Amino acid sequence: MPIKLIAVDLDDTLLDHSRTISPRARAAITAAMAQGVTVTVATGRMFRSALPYARQLGLDVPLITYNGALIKCGLSGETLRHLPLDMAAAGKLLALCRERGWYVQVYLDDVLYVRERDDNARLYETIAGVTAVPVGDELWSPAGPPTKLLAMADPADIPAIEAAVRAVGGDRVYTAASKTNYLEMTDPAANKGAALAFLAGSLGIDRSEVMAIGDSSNDLDMIAYAGLGVAMGNASERVKAAARAVTDANDADGVAAAIEKYVLK
Repeated sequence: MPIKLIAVDLDDTLLDHSRTISPRARAAITAAMAQGVTVTVATGRMFRSALPYARQLGLDVPLITYNGALIKCGLSGETLRHLPLDMAAAGKLLALCRERGWYVQVYLDDVLYVRERDDNARLYETIAGVTAVPVGDELWSPAGPPTKLLAMADPADIPAIEAAVRAVGGDRVYTAASKTNYLEMTDPAANKGAALAFLAGSLGIDRSEVMAIGDSSNDLDMIAYAGLGVAMGNASERVKAAARAVTDANDADGVAAAIEKYVLK
Protein backbone atom coordinates (compact mmCIF):
# COMPACT_ATOMS: atom_id res chain seq x y z
CA MET A 1 0.00 0.00 0.00
CA PRO A 2 1.21 3.56 -0.61
CA ILE A 3 2.68 5.45 2.33
CA LYS A 4 0.33 8.11 3.69
CA LEU A 5 2.09 9.05 6.95
CA ILE A 6 5.81 9.45 7.67
CA ALA A 7 7.19 9.87 11.19
CA VAL A 8 10.83 10.93 11.38
CA ASP A 9 13.07 11.09 14.44
CA LEU A 10 15.18 14.24 14.73
CA ASP A 11 18.56 13.72 16.40
CA ASP A 12 20.94 11.46 14.47
CA THR A 13 18.17 10.79 11.95
CA LEU A 14 16.75 13.83 10.16
CA LEU A 15 19.42 16.10 11.65
CA ASP A 16 23.05 15.77 10.60
CA HIS A 17 26.04 16.07 12.94
CA SER A 18 25.63 19.87 12.97
CA ARG A 19 21.94 19.48 13.93
CA THR A 20 20.64 20.86 10.64
CA ILE A 21 18.25 19.57 7.99
CA SER A 22 19.94 19.14 4.62
CA PRO A 23 18.50 20.72 1.45
CA ARG A 24 17.98 17.22 0.00
CA ALA A 25 15.99 16.08 3.04
CA ARG A 26 13.91 19.24 2.96
CA ALA A 27 13.21 18.74 -0.76
CA ALA A 28 12.21 15.10 -0.27
CA ILE A 29 9.82 15.95 2.56
CA THR A 30 8.32 18.81 0.56
CA ALA A 31 7.79 16.50 -2.42
CA ALA A 32 6.16 13.87 -0.21
CA MET A 33 3.75 16.43 1.22
CA ALA A 34 2.96 17.61 -2.31
CA GLN A 35 1.82 14.03 -3.01
CA GLY A 36 -0.60 14.25 -0.07
CA VAL A 37 1.58 12.43 2.43
CA THR A 38 1.42 13.64 6.04
CA VAL A 39 4.90 14.11 7.52
CA THR A 40 5.59 14.64 11.21
CA VAL A 41 8.50 14.42 13.61
CA ALA A 42 8.64 11.89 16.44
CA THR A 43 11.26 12.89 18.96
CA GLY A 44 12.30 12.68 22.58
CA ARG A 45 12.82 16.44 22.49
CA MET A 46 10.60 18.99 24.16
CA PHE A 47 7.83 20.47 22.03
CA ARG A 48 9.52 23.87 22.07
CA SER A 49 12.77 22.25 20.95
CA ALA A 50 11.16 20.36 18.05
CA LEU A 51 8.95 23.22 16.87
CA PRO A 52 11.66 25.24 15.04
CA TYR A 53 12.48 22.23 12.85
CA ALA A 54 8.80 21.62 12.12
CA ARG A 55 8.47 25.24 11.07
CA GLN A 56 11.50 24.93 8.79
CA LEU A 57 9.70 22.10 7.01
CA GLY A 58 6.30 23.78 6.99
CA LEU A 59 4.68 20.98 9.01
CA ASP A 60 1.14 22.00 9.93
CA VAL A 61 0.48 18.75 11.78
CA PRO A 62 0.58 17.32 15.30
CA LEU A 63 4.14 16.72 16.50
CA ILE A 64 5.11 13.69 18.58
CA THR A 65 7.40 14.95 21.35
CA TYR A 66 8.79 13.72 24.68
CA ASN A 67 8.93 10.19 23.18
CA GLY A 68 5.18 10.30 22.68
CA ALA A 69 4.18 11.75 26.05
CA LEU A 70 3.01 14.94 24.33
CA ILE A 71 1.32 15.20 20.93
CA LYS A 72 0.71 18.83 20.12
CA CYS A 73 -0.14 20.75 16.95
CA GLY A 74 2.71 22.82 15.58
CA LEU A 75 0.72 25.86 14.50
CA SER A 76 -2.41 26.00 16.65
CA GLY A 77 -0.69 24.75 19.80
CA GLU A 78 -3.63 22.43 20.48
CA THR A 79 -2.71 19.46 22.68
CA LEU A 80 -4.08 16.19 21.36
CA ARG A 81 -2.55 13.91 23.98
CA HIS A 82 -0.53 14.42 27.15
CA LEU A 83 0.61 11.54 29.33
CA PRO A 84 2.74 12.87 32.21
CA LEU A 85 4.41 10.62 34.74
CA ASP A 86 2.44 9.54 37.76
CA MET A 87 3.29 12.05 40.49
CA ALA A 88 4.10 9.42 43.10
CA ALA A 89 6.29 7.48 40.67
CA ALA A 90 8.10 10.67 39.63
CA GLY A 91 8.78 11.44 43.27
CA LYS A 92 10.31 8.02 43.86
CA LEU A 93 12.47 8.28 40.74
CA LEU A 94 13.73 11.72 41.71
CA ALA A 95 14.47 10.51 45.23
CA LEU A 96 16.47 7.65 43.73
CA CYS A 97 18.49 10.02 41.56
CA ARG A 98 19.12 12.31 44.52
CA GLU A 99 20.23 9.42 46.74
CA ARG A 100 22.60 8.01 44.09
CA GLY A 101 23.91 11.41 43.01
CA TRP A 102 22.74 10.96 39.42
CA TYR A 103 22.25 13.95 37.16
CA VAL A 104 18.58 14.33 36.21
CA GLN A 105 16.43 16.92 34.43
CA VAL A 106 12.72 17.56 34.97
CA TYR A 107 10.34 18.61 32.18
CA LEU A 108 7.15 20.29 33.34
CA ASP A 109 4.78 22.40 31.22
CA ASP A 110 7.37 22.33 28.40
CA VAL A 111 9.96 24.00 30.66
CA LEU A 112 13.32 22.37 31.39
CA TYR A 113 14.27 22.39 35.08
CA VAL A 114 17.72 21.51 36.43
CA ARG A 115 19.29 21.70 39.88
CA GLU A 116 22.05 23.94 38.57
CA ARG A 117 23.42 25.01 35.22
CA ASP A 118 26.43 22.72 35.24
CA ASP A 119 28.29 21.25 32.25
CA ASN A 120 25.55 18.67 31.62
CA ALA A 121 22.84 21.31 31.59
CA ARG A 122 24.80 23.67 29.36
CA LEU A 123 25.58 20.91 26.86
CA TYR A 124 21.92 19.93 26.73
CA GLU A 125 20.92 23.56 26.23
CA THR A 126 23.23 23.71 23.22
CA ILE A 127 21.88 20.51 21.69
CA ALA A 128 18.20 21.26 22.32
CA GLY A 129 18.28 24.99 21.72
CA VAL A 130 16.49 25.75 24.98
CA THR A 131 17.38 27.48 28.24
CA ALA A 132 17.33 25.46 31.46
CA VAL A 133 15.81 26.90 34.63
CA PRO A 134 17.98 26.15 37.72
CA VAL A 135 15.85 25.57 40.84
CA GLY A 136 18.26 24.05 43.36
CA ASP A 137 16.74 21.48 45.70
CA GLU A 138 13.24 22.36 44.44
CA LEU A 139 14.08 20.01 41.58
CA TRP A 140 13.31 17.06 43.87
CA SER A 141 9.74 18.27 44.49
CA PRO A 142 8.19 19.41 41.18
CA ALA A 143 5.01 21.47 41.27
CA GLY A 144 3.14 18.95 39.14
CA PRO A 145 3.50 15.65 37.31
CA PRO A 146 6.47 15.91 34.92
CA THR A 147 6.06 15.07 31.26
CA LYS A 148 9.49 13.43 31.34
CA LEU A 149 12.60 12.89 33.44
CA LEU A 150 16.02 12.54 31.82
CA ALA A 151 19.11 11.11 33.49
CA MET A 152 22.53 11.70 31.94
CA ALA A 153 25.59 9.60 32.71
CA ASP A 154 28.57 7.83 31.20
CA PRO A 155 27.25 5.30 28.64
CA ALA A 156 28.81 2.48 30.65
CA ASP A 157 26.66 3.44 33.66
CA ILE A 158 23.33 3.76 31.84
CA PRO A 159 22.36 0.03 32.03
CA ALA A 160 22.76 -0.01 35.83
CA ILE A 161 20.81 3.24 36.17
CA GLU A 162 18.05 1.85 33.97
CA ALA A 163 17.84 -1.32 36.04
CA ALA A 164 17.53 0.70 39.25
CA VAL A 165 14.92 3.00 37.73
CA ARG A 166 12.84 0.03 36.60
CA ALA A 167 13.14 -1.60 40.01
CA VAL A 168 11.79 1.54 41.70
CA GLY A 169 9.32 2.67 39.04
CA GLY A 170 7.96 -0.75 38.16
CA ASP A 171 5.03 -0.65 35.79
CA ARG A 172 4.62 3.11 36.29
CA VAL A 173 7.63 4.11 34.20
CA TYR A 174 8.83 3.52 30.64
CA THR A 175 12.54 3.84 29.95
CA ALA A 176 14.40 4.35 26.69
CA ALA A 177 17.78 5.63 25.55
CA SER A 178 17.71 8.35 22.90
CA LYS A 179 21.50 8.71 23.09
CA THR A 180 24.10 6.43 24.62
CA ASN A 181 24.41 8.71 27.68
CA TYR A 182 20.69 9.56 28.06
CA LEU A 183 18.03 7.61 29.94
CA GLU A 184 14.52 8.91 29.27
CA MET A 185 11.72 8.21 31.77
CA THR A 186 8.07 8.65 30.82
CA ASP A 187 4.64 7.26 31.61
CA PRO A 188 4.41 3.59 30.54
CA ALA A 189 1.73 4.45 27.96
CA ALA A 190 4.01 7.05 26.39
CA ASN A 191 6.27 5.80 23.64
CA LYS A 192 6.72 6.71 20.00
CA GLY A 193 4.90 3.60 18.78
CA ALA A 194 1.77 4.26 20.83
CA ALA A 195 1.86 7.92 19.85
CA LEU A 196 2.19 7.07 16.17
CA ALA A 197 -0.71 4.62 16.42
CA PHE A 198 -2.81 7.35 18.08
CA LEU A 199 -1.94 9.87 15.37
CA ALA A 200 -2.51 7.43 12.50
CA GLY A 201 -5.88 6.48 13.98
CA SER A 202 -6.93 10.11 14.29
CA LEU A 203 -6.06 10.60 10.61
CA GLY A 204 -7.80 7.42 9.47
CA ILE A 205 -4.52 5.91 8.26
CA ASP A 206 -3.80 2.17 8.55
CA ARG A 207 -0.46 1.13 10.04
CA SER A 208 0.43 -0.52 6.72
CA GLU A 209 0.43 2.99 5.24
CA VAL A 210 2.87 4.36 7.83
CA MET A 211 6.64 4.74 7.51
CA ALA A 212 8.78 5.44 10.58
CA ILE A 213 12.46 6.34 10.43
CA GLY A 214 14.81 6.32 13.42
CA ASP A 215 18.15 5.31 14.89
CA SER A 216 17.90 4.72 18.65
CA SER A 217 16.19 2.43 21.12
CA ASN A 218 13.48 5.01 21.77
CA ASP A 219 12.55 4.56 18.08
CA LEU A 220 12.02 0.80 18.36
CA ASP A 221 8.32 1.00 19.21
CA MET A 222 7.42 3.18 16.24
CA ILE A 223 9.61 1.14 13.88
CA ALA A 224 7.79 -1.99 15.05
CA TYR A 225 4.37 -0.33 14.68
CA ALA A 226 4.88 1.10 11.20
CA GLY A 227 4.15 -0.94 8.12
CA LEU A 228 7.55 0.20 6.90
CA GLY A 229 10.03 0.70 9.72
CA VAL A 230 13.32 2.12 8.49
CA ALA A 231 16.58 2.20 10.43
CA MET A 232 19.28 4.75 9.73
CA GLY A 233 22.69 3.55 8.56
CA ASN A 234 24.11 4.93 11.83
CA ALA A 235 21.49 3.12 13.94
CA SER A 236 22.35 0.54 16.56
CA GLU A 237 22.35 -3.10 15.48
CA ARG A 238 19.27 -3.67 17.64
CA VAL A 239 17.33 -1.03 15.72
CA LYS A 240 18.54 -2.32 12.36
CA ALA A 241 17.42 -5.82 13.28
CA ALA A 242 13.92 -4.57 14.12
CA ALA A 243 13.51 -2.56 10.91
CA ARG A 244 12.19 -3.77 7.57
CA ALA A 245 14.71 -1.60 5.73
CA VAL A 246 17.99 0.18 6.41
CA THR A 247 18.83 3.48 4.74
CA ASP A 248 21.99 5.59 4.67
CA ALA A 249 23.42 7.37 7.72
CA ASN A 250 22.16 10.75 8.88
CA ASP A 251 25.23 12.50 7.51
CA ALA A 252 24.62 10.82 4.15
CA ASP A 253 21.00 11.97 3.73
CA GLY A 254 19.48 8.70 4.88
CA VAL A 255 16.04 10.20 5.46
CA ALA A 256 15.95 11.73 1.98
CA ALA A 257 17.11 8.45 0.44
CA ALA A 258 14.34 6.50 2.21
CA ILE A 259 11.62 8.92 1.17
CA GLU A 260 12.86 9.00 -2.41
CA LYS A 261 12.97 5.20 -2.58
CA TYR A 262 9.76 4.24 -0.82
CA VAL A 263 7.43 7.23 -1.12
CA LEU A 264 8.06 9.52 -4.06
CA LYS A 265 6.51 8.57 -7.38
